[in-house]
Amino acid sequence: MPQTRKLAAILVSDIVGFSRMAGADEERLLARVRALRSDLVEPCVAVHNGRLVKSTGDGALVEFRSAVDAVRCALEIQTTMVERNLGVPEAQRLVLRIGVHVGDVVEESDGDLMGEGVNIAARLEGVCAPGAICLSEDAWRQVKSKLDLGAGDLGEIRLKNIAEPIRAYSVSVGASAAPASPAAPEKPSIAALPFQNMSSDAEQEYFVDGLVEDILTGMSRIKSLLVIARNSSFVYKGKAVDIRQVGRELGVRYVLEGSVRKSGERLRITAQLIEAETGVHLWADRFDGDVGDVFAFQDQVAERVVAVIEPSVLKSEIERARRKPPGSLAAYDLYLRALPHLSSASPAEARLALPLLRDAVTLDPQFARARAHLAHCHEISFVWGGFDMADRKAGLEHARLVLASATDDATALATSGFILWTLAQERETAASGIERALNLNPCCVNALLWGAVFANNVGDYEAAVELARRALRISPFDPFVFNAHFALGMAALSADAFDEAAAHFAKSVQTNAHFILLHGGYAIALALAGRLDEAREAARKTLELDPKARVGLLLFMITDTALAEKLRKGAALAGLPV
Repeated sequence: MPQTRKLAAILVSDIVGFSRMAGADEERLLARVRALRSDLVEPCVAVHNGRLVKSTGDGALVEFRSAVDAVRCALEIQTTMVERNLGVPEAQRLVLRIGVHVGDVVEESDGDLMGEGVNIAARLEGVCAPGAICLSEDAWRQVKSKLDLGAGDLGEIRLKNIAEPIRAYSVSVGASAAPASPAAPEKPSIAALPFQNMSSDAEQEYFVDGLVEDILTGMSRIKSLLVIARNSSFVYKGKAVDIRQVGRELGVRYVLEGSVRKSGERLRITAQLIEAETGVHLWADRFDGDVGDVFAFQDQVAERVVAVIEPSVLKSEIERARRKPPGSLAAYDLYLRALPHLSSASPAEARLALPLLRDAVTLDPQFARARAHLAHCHEISFVWGGFDMADRKAGLEHARLVLASATDDATALATSGFILWTLAQERETAASGIERALNLNPCCVNALLWGAVFANNVGDYEAAVELARRALRISPFDPFVFNAHFALGMAALSADAFDEAAAHFAKSVQTNAHFILLHGGYAIALALAGRLDEAREAARKTLELDPKARVGLLLFMITDTALAEKLRKGAALAGLPV
């Protein structure tokens, strides 16, 4: 079919809450939409030299020769809609969202338009506030000096299935839209406000702003977060702010704020993570360091703050998802509901997470993190739940799909890499996935933890210790931190430091009391340390958790034959079956 490639201004619109309204009175709603299209949209498009490419139920795709024409048309439509909704009950109002972008499109022989230019306009419409117009930076650049618009800078936004972040601007019209308040996206969003310089030393401003820059850079690597750009959040610099107002104005659920104080040669930094809607503090910490090593201190603080943000936000998001009615759950909500079942690494809990994650990847096949955790559920079920080959096949299939994708989600890559090791001993592929994850986000705790356990399994104890200690330093309360203590325990066993190994395994058991692997390792370390009474008690608890527990489950991934022999010896002393 012949195609023509060209540059065009694209307008995409839809009606907010159309499905909900259709459920109440579909026939009447469709009549109103047809009237809206014939009385307002089509005449307005024609007046502003546009072409209505197609109508899609409640939406429209329109092509213009210039961004100015497109935005003038959008303004006229939204302004008229404010007037049309006067006196109409709120539940029955037709409120539009409009996205406008200027970009490359492909025109088919039948006049239909496709390509990234159309996709970006459609995604901008999806994040637009009700009653507003959302412009890409390319569209805004062409109209800002020609039209008198009051636009709010939304910063760089990651749009679904669009490779690079898109800078966007929001134009509100009349009373139907909150001024310059973007709609909060489905995934968690965060803004880092400029930290306050509490010292009299004005030179500290460079350090303070540099610290926030480092934190923003680190947060941008967390692909489960939408991070507001510096240009948007730094408009609050030097101002007393209301966190709830900041949340509304920037369209974010979470806000990071802090302060820096200098006293002599000492620096003190405080940071707080706050839920914008409620003002509740989710996390707070204080850091003290020396001025003499200021850049190393800055790196240390930024690393620690970035590492703690993701688990803190996830905990809040899980509670948010639990409060939603089951019928309204999106892919991200289903993923959040599954997460608490994974931290115990028990087959029974994994079976509860499986249907939630299956539904999540059905709704969004590109959701790499949900797919990686689905693979993890199958891996837990296979290794600890009876070696059902169907679980092994499914786990490998999902893990390979993640690693073959173009995802830049470090957690998804590291999890999938480790699963290819446990289920198929594909050492090079596993190492590549974990390395790719750590290159994308060196502060990704999941990547550090899976990397530590993998390094132990292949006998690289120096790397295992380094990765585990780094994970503990930057995120000591992560739900999966038992993997770090386990990795340190195995490394100590390899070095014949049996009491040290027992101490590490004891911490791993305290962190996750339901995982038989940790209890078994603890019993073995105690036995090798000559503490037989304690070892036999630990072995008894292991068998209480699972009467079918065998040390072979601990051995089948270990490549170091000397360590494997120690594990067998310790198991025999403790009374654990091999």
